[in-house]
Amino acid sequence: MFQKQIDILAIGDTTTDAFIRLKDAHVNCKVNTNDCEICMPFGDKIPFEYVKVVKAVGNAANAAVSAARLGLRSALVSDLGADQGGKDDLAELQKNGVVTKYIKVHANKPSNYHFVLWYDVDRTILVKHTDYDYRLPVFPAPKWIYLTSLASTTYNYHMELADYLEKNPNVKLAFQPGTFQMELGFDKLARIYKRTDFLILNVEEAQRVLKTKTRDIKPLLKALADYGPKMVAITDNTNGAYLFDGDHYYHVPMYPDPRPAFERTGCGDAWASTFVTALCLGHSPLEALIWAPVNPMSVAQFVGAQEGLLTRDQLEWWLSRAPEEYKVKEI
Repeated sequence: MFQKQIDILAIGDTTTDAFIRLKDAHVNCKVNTNDCEICMPFGDKIPFEYVKVVKAVGNAANAAVSAARLGLRSALVSDLGADQGGKDDLAELQKNGVVTKYIKVHANKPSNYHFVLWYDVDRTILVKHTDYDYRLPVFPAPKWIYLTSLASTTYNYHMELADYLEKNPNVKLAFQPGTFQMELGFDKLARIYKRTDFLILNVEEAQRVLKTKTRDIKPLLKALADYGPKMVAITDNTNGAYLFDGDHYYHVPMYPDPRPAFERTGCGDAWASTFVTALCLGHSPLEALIWAPVNPMSVAQFVGAQEGLLTRDQLEWWLSRAPEEYKVKEI
């Protein structure tokens, strides 16, 4: 039976996020807004405003929903427990148009559940990844694989994926490393980095994986590209984002918020997935660079990573109303 090709196949862990809106807390930063810590009284009762539970999220799930909402056929490779949380996550993904047939449900295992301490417009996430028996399923070759955050027990799983990618050179790879993948470093994931068509990190993550304190964007981009990725992007919060295509360096500003940001969870996922979606639709990297900041602008107006994700018509509407200064510049 003929199956329509998958445009973007996202691979990564899925979770439910419980957003806890904090009242009595404060933030201490060592230098300006860098190296910050959220502080609350120790051994006390801390009041909060409310809790909002958001299902079927995580870097990969967010990317799959983003691509689906922009009109692509997207699928998710992930692992869930055979509990109510897993059932709810599956239903939420299906409601958003994501192909879920490659998700494995594990008996006697819990689904992931994270707690998001939400203060002001940013958040600190308490995470715990369930130790699943990870196995790469059989799937028809997609146009793009979008690899992102996985549990700390998945090194062999990454090597299984590296085998697949080496056997399928026409499948493009976008890599948005999660915490464990950054900890593994370049040597252990050399096969993944060498096979990557598009690598995306924020500036703090780039510093972490390169073990450097510099925030000089060009050296960071070049150092990351030296490990093999064909294109590298670094996002830098309200300073916009940067792209290195192997020859030239580019900057795009943040798309201006229509209102002050409400909550920023998932903005990085929205940026990265929108860039890859634009490439998958046949746009050039510079056109994709113009698309990418629009979705996070919308996501930041809502709680959680997915409610604010735009349809293609909505994204193009915002682009048609972009201010004159919103443009890509070579740097």
